[in-house]
Amino acid sequence: MSAARILLLSALLLAAGRSPAQQGGDLQAQILYAYHTEDGNRLASLALSLGEQVKADPGDASLRYHLAHAQYRRGLLSAAQGHESQAAFADCIEELKPLVKPDVKSVEALALQSACYSSLAGQKKFESALLRARAEERLKTALELAPDNPRALFIASMDALGRAKPGSEQQRSAFEQLRVAVKFFEATSATSVDTPGWGHAEAYLALGRELQSQGDLLGARNWIEKSLIAAPDFKSAQRQLALLVHR
Repeated sequence: MSAARILLLSALLLAAGRSPAQQGGDLQAQILYAYHTEDGNRLASLALSLGEQVKADPGDASLRYHLAHAQYRRGLLSAAQGHESQAAFADCIEELKPLVKPDVKSVEALALQSACYSSLAGQKKFESALLRARAEERLKTALELAPDNPRALFIASMDALGRAKPGSEQQRSAFEQLRVAVKFFEATSATSVDTPGWGHAEAYLALGRELQSQGDLLGARNWIEKSLIAAPDFKSAQRQLALLVHR
């Protein structure tokens, strides 16, 4: 048997021996890598593949969550492309509906669906009030169930910062909430098998940007660099650090 065939066989055996949890962790890593490297084609491919898997096993909550997460990331990357982005956010919302029923109330699903509702509200002028109300309701429920959930706190802080007036009490409150989210992110693993473990790099970058806007360049650099430690290929963080270094 050739060396190439041995390597191929080894890879197939390794994949076959993975538990569903390990496969879930791999999916999360693939989604995040595609998003951080701004590979829209890869995200679209992942979403298509996950969509087929969900059709084959609609009761698999983990697969459904990963599909919604992939659609959310697609929406963020294609925000300038209008209809494509709206469709991705809408798909994210739909995929999570079975996971946010009153008898289920998954905190992670509630937080992610809130983010998708909020993102969609920013693109649909005539439906924005209704969509934002749904986003706020989902997020309120998530934080009531898990006040320390870093993703729920991060999503809440970014939504508030996006709508706050500069120098307002709302902005200061949102900034403190972002700090709390970062504290909880630091206390949890940036990688997780099967269970959601995303948001670290984005939260660190967001805190770095906020500190930079306040004139704290040293603090900003510290958190942007932490973002790149969590996700070395995060292009947005790379650009932000380059801008900071060349000020």
